[in-house]
Amino acid sequence: MAFLKGFGACLPPRVVGNLEMSALSGSAPDWILNVSGIEERRFATPDQSVADLATAAAQNCLDRCGLDAAALGMVIVASGTGERNFPGPAVTVAHRLGLASPPALDLPLPSAGALFALALATRLATTFGNILVVGAEKMSTVIARQPIEPGIAVLFGDGAGACIVSPEAGIAQVVDSVLYSDGAFSEDLRLDFGSPLEMNGRSVIMQASRKIPRAIAELLERHHIPAGDVDAFLMHQANQNLIDGVARALSVPSARFYSNIRRYGNTSAASMLIAADEWSKTSGFKQNAPVVFAGFGAGFHWGALLAKGVSSSVLSQNFAT
Repeated sequence: MAFLKGFGACLPPRVVGNLEMSALSGSAPDWILNVSGIEERRFATPDQSVADLATAAAQNCLDRCGLDAAALGMVIVASGTGERNFPGPAVTVAHRLGLASPPALDLPLPSAGALFALALATRLATTFGNILVVGAEKMSTVIARQPIEPGIAVLFGDGAGACIVSPEAGIAQVVDSVLYSDGAFSEDLRLDFGSPLEMNGRSVIMQASRKIPRAIAELLERHHIPAGDVDAFLMHQANQNLIDGVARALSVPSARFYSNIRRYGNTSAASMLIAADEWSKTSGFKQNAPVVFAGFGAGFHWGALLAKGVSSSVLSQNFAT
């Protein structure tokens, strides 16, 4: 048994609107909004690293959960934009938090990485205790690589989200998860060393719009929960049109799918946890109410995770600011 203890996030202060992105990419501001649902995104400073963003999100999460870093038994960082081949950002995050020996694991999985990390942490928490999960990306350096692809560059932003998974009580209990990978499409979304991001947008959208609803439906059917009974869906924020399409496929109102892509763009592995952090402040888990996390990304990797709120009293305690 494992619980979600709380969330945290870090978003760089620099706001980059569609007018500025239009000058960079040549795409009209209205076109960017219509095809993606994105109005602005955040960019880190040149000297900020993935580890910087991840550490800030991690500390924010610890503070909100009322925990010292010494209470952590493991750190998992999901990112596809680390600045070097190895070591990855996880050991740097652990060191900056003052951890000397707990294992620090990197998952180089963009987009779906935080979902995979959460699912992994729920299985390891009984052995390692509290596990810090972080998704962190600095996509601004990637989209600036020449030649700039207008249809890709306008989609992404920087940021980090975090969650603590605990074997003890938290704001929600993790019920189950489903995870999948299919290497047949690995060339359709890839980032080679030092190269621009390459994406077959049609393939990505088509596969994501099919695979995400199926994974969610499988998970809910396994536990005899109608999609309409899910209190909230916290998805990877890839594209507003995709999020709306998944809602239609499940016959669920789009309003049930939390969305902040208009303000932050696609922050890849960070997006789902940033969304969860914001949602937890405005709505949050309700006792026994099911909430579904879902993601899809390069690989292709995809899946879903089901959690249920524990109690309103614990919720208030953990999310006091």
